[in-house]
Amino acid sequence: MDDAYCVTPVPALAPADAGPPYAACVLCRKPTEYPESAKGSTLCPVCAWQEAGRTACSG
Repeated sequence: MDDAYCVTPVPALAPADAGPPYAACVLCRKPTEYPESAKGSTLCPVCAWQEAGRTACSG
């Protein structure tokens, strides 16, 4: 049996400072996953989750 067949390669981690400058969340000012050039209101994952809950529950 070929042991290399069952080995899952480990992805290389990106450096913490890699990537474009990220846009700040419009609610809490924490960095988002969107670049600064993104159009519209950018939300961090926490604020996006809370906003989705608010809009889903509003009648």
